[in-house]
Amino acid sequence: MTEKAEDQERVSAAGDFSHAWRALRHRNFRLFFGGQSISLIGTWMTRVATSWLVYRLTKSSLLLGTVGFAGQIPTFLFAPLAGVIVDRIDRRKVLVWTQALAMIQSLALAWLTLTHRINIAEILVLSSMQGIINAFDMPGRQSFMVKMVEDRADLSNAIAINSSMVNVARLIGPSLAGLLIAATNEGWCFLVDGVSYVAVIASLLMMRVAATDEPHVRTSMLAQLREGWNYVAGFAPIRTILLLFALLSLMGWPFMVLMPIFAAQVLHGGPHTLGFLMGAVGVGSLVSALSLVMRRSVRGLGKMIPIAATAFGVGLICFGLSTNLWLSMLLLLVAGFGMMQGLTASNTIIQTLVEEKMRGRVMSYYTMAFVGMAPFGSLLAGALAHAIGAARTVIVSGAACILGGLWFWSRLPKLRKQMRPIYERLGIVPQASLAVEEGAQN
Repeated sequence: MTEKAEDQERVSAAGDFSHAWRALRHRNFRLFFGGQSISLIGTWMTRVATSWLVYRLTKSSLLLGTVGFAGQIPTFLFAPLAGVIVDRIDRRKVLVWTQALAMIQSLALAWLTLTHRINIAEILVLSSMQGIINAFDMPGRQSFMVKMVEDRADLSNAIAINSSMVNVARLIGPSLAGLLIAATNEGWCFLVDGVSYVAVIASLLMMRVAATDEPHVRTSMLAQLREGWNYVAGFAPIRTILLLFALLSLMGWPFMVLMPIFAAQVLHGGPHTLGFLMGAVGVGSLVSALSLVMRRSVRGLGKMIPIAATAFGVGLICFGLSTNLWLSMLLLLVAGFGMMQGLTASNTIIQTLVEEKMRGRVMSYYTMAFVGMAPFGSLLAGALAHAIGAARTVIVSGAACILGGLWFWSRLPKLRKQMRPIYERLGIVPQASLAVEEGAQN
């Protein structure tokens, strides 16, 4: 990094807040931001409404975990293939199709619920359909991010702003869902979600995207699949981040599946209580995302990953011990902060390190680690909650997250050595020779 760049970083630290939103100067990203902001509120309303609907119909923690499994296992199975397809065709077309299919899925849920025909089998089928859609949507959306910001230096800021957008929706959506379910029923949440997809589809169609988004590939899909696996398995920084992700997805993130049980049985509340709990996670996640928006570069994010995993684990353990609503909400703020800090930091580092030609496939493995392991975690969480109770299950989950964070911390020095040459090439850190020369002069 040059002396001028260091001066700019000091200015940012002193309070250049306008720099925090620099990715919004790109037209395509502004369109995405507007459309996705509306759609994500509906998405979070559907997530809360689905959990409450399953619990209302069955009163079973095991079936809560089963529905979570059905909604996420297709992502685990199809994500690698989806990554190859994303690298072969126009990523915007992939996203338009996934959003249109997701709209149909939400409207089908709305119709069945509002006409009182919904049953657990239909929820399982429609949740599986959404899982297949997500297998293509997530790597497509993450890979398309680089096309929405023409300046590569703004990519990390775009990822952080996207995380902020997700968490504003996480804050608003569950609260609206709790109020709407209490006043009517879950079907109206699904209907709002279905209609909200119009906004993001319109934003995608209005974008001006270079034709380079549709490469001509001559190798077979199987060869590309193997190439993607070898790249992820052979590059320790990405491999280690994804392994920690997989652990957190298996043991930590499925605590969300158990929220209806905490709301109803531990805290003796109703759908509004569920909305408050989910909203608390959203506030913590939003604070985390906004803190990352203020950063000028990816430097220093590596150490945040194990710290965030540990904070997430501590928050979960204490939440499992709480029987007071306000204390539980405060602890979920901590858990939400740690969860989002690790998620966004990891995403930013991976997107910075990955080669452009491998982006779709790498982000498909990111999707597998983030979402694909969650079905096994949902099933495990549901089974454990059925056997030892929801509170003890969350305590065990938190302990596993802390152990994962400690493991990553022990690997960090070696990972930094492998990441540094890439950071030097991108101008994120000064080249070693330049740093030695500057040190000698001082």
